[in-house]
Amino acid sequence: MSQVWLITGSSSGFGFSLARIALRAGHKVIATSRNPSKTPKLVSEIESLGGKWLALNVCDPNIADVIEHAVAAYGQIDVLVNNAGYSLLGALEDMSDSEVRAQMETNFFAPVKITQLLLPSMRARKNGTIVNISSVGGISALPTNGLYASSKFALEGMLLFLSTPGGFRTNFLNSYVTTAKPLTKDYEGTIVENVLKLFSQLHGKQGGDVEKGCQAIFDVVTGTGSAAGKERMLRLPLGTDAAGLIRQKAESLIDMLDKQEDIWSKTNVVEDS
Repeated sequence: MSQVWLITGSSSGFGFSLARIALRAGHKVIATSRNPSKTPKLVSEIESLGGKWLALNVCDPNIADVIEHAVAAYGQIDVLVNNAGYSLLGALEDMSDSEVRAQMETNFFAPVKITQLLLPSMRARKNGTIVNISSVGGISALPTNGLYASSKFALEGMLLFLSTPGGFRTNFLNSYVTTAKPLTKDYEGTIVENVLKLFSQLHGKQGGDVEKGCQAIFDVVTGTGSAAGKERMLRLPLGTDAAGLIRQKAESLIDMLDKQEDIWSKTNVVEDS
């Protein structure tokens, strides 16, 4: 059955690929980006496949008007994909208040707002899927990306359906933002500087294939292909790196519980018999 998809952050990576996959499968797609004029070839390709492209700044205070316009295009939105986002890298003490707020505004508050705007109509129809493109950073943070990870941890707190990808060959690592303030001298030569250098060298070398990752998301949302007949889960890890880090995280939590059982097991209220 054909569905209507609204995808934010469609100018590259997961957003664009997922829009293309959905259109080729016969679905209707409203792709969005902040500045469509900067990616005319992508806009043209999506429109040639029958899709629509809208200008949408997810942090626009008048975003409700744009969402209303998007809904009016086909009368409803069946699948919302919250994909727009970016990563702020650096030492926490070097991050300005405005940089911190901008990171949370884009990666967390904007998806929350868009979700709030579309949930009433989905609830009224008793049908709808919300895909929040998170990150393995929302499971296990690295030095330098603590704020980005925090925004994804927050996003997981309000998720309905969550894709948790590892490293994929998108433009993500070519468009991250570092703090305006130079790295504090005390961090030079430490793991913080080393990780910053690592991020700068990883672009184009990530292990994940974007098309395969987006096809997996599409299959799970539609219950087709590789997901046919399978139970829909809360999270969809994408990539062996993401799966490995999630497994490590799970094992460390179990280890923590086991080693401190003699402490936490004695903290309940004991009722008088």
